[in-house]
Amino acid sequence: MNDGLPPTEFEPERQPVRVQMPQRKPVATIILVVVTGLFFILQFGLQTITGNDILFFYGGKINQLIMLGQVWRFFTPALLHGSILHIALNMYALYIIGGRLERFYGPGRFLLLYVLSAFAGNVLSFVLTPAPSLGASTAIFGLFAAEGMFIFQNRKLFGQLRTRQAIINLGVILMINLAYGFMPATNIDNMGHIGGLLGGIFFAWKAGPLLKLTGEPPFFTVSDGRKRGDILVASLVVMIGFAIIALIPFLTS
Repeated sequence: MNDGLPPTEFEPERQPVRVQMPQRKPVATIILVVVTGLFFILQFGLQTITGNDILFFYGGKINQLIMLGQVWRFFTPALLHGSILHIALNMYALYIIGGRLERFYGPGRFLLLYVLSAFAGNVLSFVLTPAPSLGASTAIFGLFAAEGMFIFQNRKLFGQLRTRQAIINLGVILMINLAYGFMPATNIDNMGHIGGLLGGIFFAWKAGPLLKLTGEPPFFTVSDGRKRGDILVASLVVMIGFAIIALIPFLTS
């Protein structure tokens, strides 16, 4: 015990430690929100003028048209929405989660995560759900999964308590959303959500940031130890893996 005496050579004085976190602005997130919003304005305007949802007809997830070779429909549904409430909820989630993730992922890798999650979600929906669908929630569920994987893989830096609390909170949010989607009389594409989750998990597991501290005490900076080659491998695994899954209806029809 020290008993109030000055620290000796056997008990060094503790100094506060400062950790500099990435300060990137969520440029890709903002671009995605703006572009998706512009698509909705165009979609809503054309529907008001013509009485038909033209953009959905040309870009929504419609299984019969995908079977005819319109494979861009594995991506374009993420730009389309069915109502103001639909896009407002999705864009709010994108802005909040995207802002947190992109500062660590960087804009390029974040865009890859978003697009591949949307692709994975629409593929699983195509294979398992005959109903048409649209919306960015396939990609957003992938962001949820990637955030959980990011926290888990960097649990030593965040600490056990904070990691456990964050994972539990994310798990509860996801379970509530998935459970609501399985309720009767809800027009929700849960297979698309699950596909987005799987795509986000697979990508983030191999391509997500692995944080490490660099510098000298008491000043540290967080850097990413993930190799670029890992990001390429993860992208190919998700893209090729879900492309093979997408072939199932073509091979069994």
